Amino acid sequence: MLYWIVGLVSVSFVGIIAVGAYYEMRPQPAAGRPRRRMRNVLGGNLFLFVLAEILLLFTAANEVMAAEAVNVAVSEVSIGKGLALIGIGIPTAVATIAAGIAVGPVGSASLAVIAEKPEMFGRTLIYLGLAEGIAIYGLVVTILMLGKI
Repeated sequence: MLYWIVGLVSVSFVGIIAVGAYYEMRPQPAAGRPRRRMRNVLGGNLFLFVLAEILLLFTAANEVMAAEAVNVAVSEVSIGKGLALIGIGIPTAVATIAAGIAVGPVGSASLAVIAEKPEMFGRTLIYLGLAEGIAIYGLVVTILMLGKI
């Protein structure tokens, strides 16, 4: 059952990427709205993805809870420690996404300023560095939290 759910998640994920690639290659007119069919396909695909992720989470948790204890001298990761590791990784993920969102507009504005005034290159690098610093702060928080486990 677990393999079917993983396959469903994979197919849904590939479908979401395919719809994104379709919209990238064939953009909609500025005044027009997205076609109803493609919007329904994307909505259905996202719903299927979320549903499969929830099923995967509950099925995997049941599989882990039902497994017999093995007497091995290996350091095992409990559910609590696994959830703690996921929680520790979240600041890095959010900070990286935020840095990507920040670098986009700052980078395009920097290129526009450099095209008009090349002597502003140093200042624009400072602003880009500040935007990239967001990701570094998330990484530092993650490293500090790993030290607490």
